[in-house]
Amino acid sequence: MDRGNTKQEILEASLDLFSVQGFEATSVAQIATAVGIRKASLYGHFENKQAILDALVKDVLEQYGAHSIFAKAEWENCEDAADQPALTPNAAAQMILGQIRYILHDPHISKARKMLVVEQFRNPELAKLQTRQNYTDVLQYFTGLVKHLIRRGVLTGDDPEIMAAQLCLPISTWINLCDREPDREPEVMALVSRHIQQFFRVYQR
Repeated sequence: MDRGNTKQEILEASLDLFSVQGFEATSVAQIATAVGIRKASLYGHFENKQAILDALVKDVLEQYGAHSIFAKAEWENCEDAADQPALTPNAAAQMILGQIRYILHDPHISKARKMLVVEQFRNPELAKLQTRQNYTDVLQYFTGLVKHLIRRGVLTGDDPEIMAAQLCLPISTWINLCDREPDREPEVMALVSRHIQQFFRVYQR
């Protein structure tokens, strides 16, 4: 096995362990055992466990930025936002449901999210990342979306941030439910679809 493949295997094994038992509770020896190498060999690829975590976070953020609608949209840029087609309730539901499926089923994103949940009360840096990934970025995206739809005359309302919170925060709760109870995903997807449809009925101009 060449150095590049071994390094990737270390990252994969580390993410598996961190997502179940957390960063602090996982030892370098456990990671090496999971990969099937000696601890000394692991140090040939990463200086320490923190370096592994840093590489994992960088990798996950890059993937998230490439695939997440929350990272791509620039609603505050009026010129770009004007080029976006007005969303129908059905189109909005399909867009959001597609993002939920990505969040739940992409193995790296799913495991990284679980790692952040485990570590959010132990690691200040991961706590900040958890807030950013699961609250700040999401609310910012939906606030921008709601403002865009109000500008386009699709929705009516005078407090876009509260409207965005009403739309997105229940969805975050349902995603957490799926993490704990994966067999409830069909139920959750149906709830999300109904929730989005009702949101548009309440606020549609």
